[in-house]
Amino acid sequence: METQKFSYDNGIVRAFLYATVVFGLFGMLLGLTVAGLLFYPELPEFLFGTDDLTIKSLFSGDLQGLINSQGKFGFGRLRMMHTNTVIFAFVMNGFFAGAYYSLQRLLKTRMWSDTLSWIHFWGWQFMIVASLVTFMYGINTSKEYAEHEWPIDILITIIWLVFGANMFGTIAKRRVRHLYVAIWFYLGTWVAIAMLHIFNNLEVPLTFGGWKSYSAYAGVKDALVQWWYGHNAVAFVLTTPVLGLMYYFLPKAADRPVFSYKLSIIHFWSLIFVYMWAGPHHLQYTAIPAWAQALATGFSIMLIAPSWGGMLNGLLTLRGAWDKVRENPVLKFFVVAITCYGMATFEGPLLATKTLNKIGHFTDWVIGHVHIGALGWNGFMTFGMIYYLLPIMWRTKLWSTKLANWHFWLGTLGIIFYAVPLYIAGFTQGLMWKQFNPDGTLLYKNWLDTVSAIIPYYEMRFVGGLFYIVGVILMCVNVVATVRQGSFQKNVPAEAPALAKISNTRKQGEGVHLWIERLPVLLTVLSLVAVSLGGLFEIVPTLMIKSNVPTISSVKPYSPLELEGRDIYIREGCNACHSQMIRPFRDEVVRFNGKNGQYSKAGEFIYDRPFLWGSKRTGPDLQREGGKNPSSWHFKHMLNPRVTSAGSIMPRYPWLITNTLDRSQLVAKVVFMKDVYDVPYSKAEIDSADTWADNQASHIVKQIYSEAADVKAEFAKRQAEQGAKFVPLEKREIVALISYLQRLGTDIKTTDVKTASTN
Repeated sequence: METQKFSYDNGIVRAFLYATVVFGLFGMLLGLTVAGLLFYPELPEFLFGTDDLTIKSLFSGDLQGLINSQGKFGFGRLRMMHTNTVIFAFVMNGFFAGAYYSLQRLLKTRMWSDTLSWIHFWGWQFMIVASLVTFMYGINTSKEYAEHEWPIDILITIIWLVFGANMFGTIAKRRVRHLYVAIWFYLGTWVAIAMLHIFNNLEVPLTFGGWKSYSAYAGVKDALVQWWYGHNAVAFVLTTPVLGLMYYFLPKAADRPVFSYKLSIIHFWSLIFVYMWAGPHHLQYTAIPAWAQALATGFSIMLIAPSWGGMLNGLLTLRGAWDKVRENPVLKFFVVAITCYGMATFEGPLLATKTLNKIGHFTDWVIGHVHIGALGWNGFMTFGMIYYLLPIMWRTKLWSTKLANWHFWLGTLGIIFYAVPLYIAGFTQGLMWKQFNPDGTLLYKNWLDTVSAIIPYYEMRFVGGLFYIVGVILMCVNVVATVRQGSFQKNVPAEAPALAKISNTRKQGEGVHLWIERLPVLLTVLSLVAVSLGGLFEIVPTLMIKSNVPTISSVKPYSPLELEGRDIYIREGCNACHSQMIRPFRDEVVRFNGKNGQYSKAGEFIYDRPFLWGSKRTGPDLQREGGKNPSSWHFKHMLNPRVTSAGSIMPRYPWLITNTLDRSQLVAKVVFMKDVYDVPYSKAEIDSADTWADNQASHIVKQIYSEAADVKAEFAKRQAEQGAKFVPLEKREIVALISYLQRLGTDIKTTDVKTASTN
């Protein structure tokens, strides 16, 4: 057969590789900053200014600098920027670099369209920058790993379709008949992410000329869909594509074939099928239906088998090549990465069991678990791939193997010093929260006791992050030096015989899976079926069967001012530190009951778009916050948390007190909720929405002034100084936020303490 000549496009691989390195360093620096804020919450005051004489600042005696920052560098927004940069900019750019490199060589063809490749690259980088800017300005949906607002969601969809079209076009013109295992994982990733992204991000914009949207799902339904997405974003953004890279780059670096072809088949199909059922394990003991929780636990335990099958397939590929691991930094990174994958995929199912979930959930244990995967599995696999590609693509030796080894050891120490303190912190939190005195009162009644106990572990975590980032900086030096000494070849000549046409029907004696491997369309359809079943069986009944979310007659829609306050709460990322879900445990009901004494019920959240249950408690749960503290306390707490709560690590929010509330869309939001989501506002309520908000604001301000004479005097002084320019407290953002906080949990009223369990 005639040999055809063609070339591989290394230019697109180089572009994604550079983006991976740059955004990786940036995202990790953001993460280190966020980690520092947990034990040094005064950092924004140090940088921008403060009126607190106990704090050293670059601008002492002036709070205006902090006010002018408008929270752009606050914990809630930086955390969003960190997680999204690491996930979408570091890991995904790394995946795209590896995929574009490996696809061409596995299929013996150039990418189908260079134009689509570059549209994909620049579109993805634009999406990342747009995400960073919008998050910095507080434009977000609050949904974990899916905080992008609707225009960016649409952009992600378009770019993902471009990538898919290019990948499928490349497969269609391949010169190799059977698709290698790495490509199975690429196809499964593409199908799953497309489905997850679209269904989780169904939302309706308030106006098509603005950024604000509201989720198509509410409360329990929104929570179930979000964690179906959230858990499987971990599965199909941070796991399956990286497994595809493992199946290509590990055998290449070790110069050994994959240990077991059959194990690869079992690994792929069982993983993509089982993963989709496990999402609700993030919602154990919450208000979702009990059957969904039980189903998630069962499938989470089953996940151990395919996950460890993949881990063993990777490690056993190194049989006969372990002597190379001692000398080759690429293999060192791969071995630790696969080991971390095994650790994380064993720990995840354990945390899904109700026994451990009631201790670990909402604690830093989960953060430690996540970072074993992120730093160890994703980070080290990406670093190993970069070190593998550099000498090949630039046709030279790695500038410094010694520097790469230093990177490895610093990174490994960083993972240990990062994760272990968080595990200890998590155990400490979970156990302290549940301790009672003999007389039945909480041993650690003050929430800050449980916070101050883990500050040393936050500091140790920061040291671990420093180790890790120093290693990444060494890698950056190595990359630049290797590139400078090498000679890059953008178009790499290659040749291979054309693929002969044969029938798509299965041949006699041909194995079923071998047959499927040469039929990309069938493989893709079967992957779609595998990843769809979990969602169909778990989510559809919850969305469609009314008894899964029983209503409570006393639960009423939010007032117009409360809607505005809720949007401010989301803007500031408050749900990053505060949950709104009281689980049916004695300690949680006693600790968070306020005046109500009940755990959270599904019917309480029917007007919550989006839901705000949170995934970590740095601060206490707020679901019963309404009426628990006076309005003046909330005012002072937002101005300076350390005045009301000594030792608090919460940041300050003084701009909420100075900002005038934008009420230009206040009525439109009420009308939107009525018309789009059938929220039962009456015509009279809609017509009087502005007056309703004015009256509620006036009531709150009267409370503040009656409770805090110093606040009343300060605003009287400002009014005298500013005259006509003075904006009354009633018109400021802080009052809207207080109205929302004072509403939380007040629709359920009882003096009885009721729990579903004595644990």
